[in-house]
Amino acid sequence: MLASVSAFDRTTRLKLSAPFLVIASAAALPATSPATAQNAAASSVPVFVPQEGRKPCRGVEGYAVTPGIARTFLWRPEWLAAQKAKVAADPAYSKGLRDAAEAALKRGPYSVTDKRKTPPSGDKHDYYSIGPYWWPTLGKPNGEPYTRRDGLTNPESRGPEFDKDRMSKFTGDIETLALAYHHLGDKRYAEHAATLLRTWFLKPETRMNPNLNHGQTVPGVNSGRGEGIIELAGMAQLVDAVGLIENAKVMTETELAGLESWYRDFVRWMATSPNGREERAKNNNHGMHYDYLISHMALFAGLEPVAKQMVGAFPAKRIAIQMAADGGLPDELERTRSLHYSFFALNGAARLATVGECVGLDLWSAQTADERGLAKGFAYLAPYHSDLKKWPRKEIALGDSEKERALRRNAAEQLQLMAWGTGNADYQDAANRYLGAVEPDKDYWLAPMPQKQIERSQ
Repeated sequence: MLASVSAFDRTTRLKLSAPFLVIASAAALPATSPATAQNAAASSVPVFVPQEGRKPCRGVEGYAVTPGIARTFLWRPEWLAAQKAKVAADPAYSKGLRDAAEAALKRGPYSVTDKRKTPPSGDKHDYYSIGPYWWPTLGKPNGEPYTRRDGLTNPESRGPEFDKDRMSKFTGDIETLALAYHHLGDKRYAEHAATLLRTWFLKPETRMNPNLNHGQTVPGVNSGRGEGIIELAGMAQLVDAVGLIENAKVMTETELAGLESWYRDFVRWMATSPNGREERAKNNNHGMHYDYLISHMALFAGLEPVAKQMVGAFPAKRIAIQMAADGGLPDELERTRSLHYSFFALNGAARLATVGECVGLDLWSAQTADERGLAKGFAYLAPYHSDLKKWPRKEIALGDSEKERALRRNAAEQLQLMAWGTGNADYQDAANRYLGAVEPDKDYWLAPMPQKQIERSQ
């Protein structure tokens, strides 16, 4: 039986469901320490003022506050409009999206109950994965306890015994189908996306429990770690995909309410569970992504104060602690993939800044008292845009053509986010330099910023 919620319009549903759940979730978040509070006084987040001509994003309504615009939070209407126009004008670009969507039609549905191994809880409805950099120890029974090899992925972690690869395919297909429906107008794509969503979130026999108690386990060491939360990055972006297919009327109001209810339960789990609290306490890329993930999901779930609290605390909680005076991120610079993880950490920050616009806070320009902020973090990486081989730290992706290509694409995405957020076309120029001869981005959601964009005054 699906979640029992009366069928009424989204605005009414959110107004009725949000207040008491917001209080419960926001109150469960750890209190700010005295030292952090002192830093916060010198690093408060300015009020966000939308650039002229941009569609506004307003709290739990997202961009749907403007009639005719989908309820998204990360995906700007300007991005979607630009990509839709390109799909209409470029047959080759359009074919790439259509081919991907047609392939997705033949896959799924997916369920956490499909995995071959049962998690420690004994319930296959619980998500289950192992740490990607942990390998069997030679000479030990069953290889346990596993041993860490930083930067080297154990293929077992992406196998059918666990849920990580299945989760990745599920969220990737939903994103492709939703964008294909929006850009091409074929309702079949929205219908299949709805089928995938029902199976993963709503049907009692196949739904995922709203927890990550057994994410990134280390065999022989533990039954789950806070680090597993980062594997749900696609689950945050998935809520924007739901916004795109909502207008197709392929899901009932009761089903949409059921999805929001699942996310409310998961936000509560992130705020109150041992694994959730452990992840929030991380002072590296995991902490930054925690803030982004819970904020994005909270807006979809009707929990706006949770998102506002996370964005408002970011300069003191993350920048002041995780960023050095020169803009480098020391914990990431010690990794075997130091350039990748430097950009990956800033990915969480830039996505949070984008979502932060929806709660009226300008994380793009927020700084600590000594002027540390997103701009300084990206400036630290700027000297290596044209020649990655000048990077002075260890980066095992360099020299591996496939990994280096992925690194360039990921770097370009973060720079494009900065371009749109700050209105500064220099970031888009830097993104273009990173891409160089690399195949153009095919995400169909994040469009390059127009070069005629008016720069925000500094």
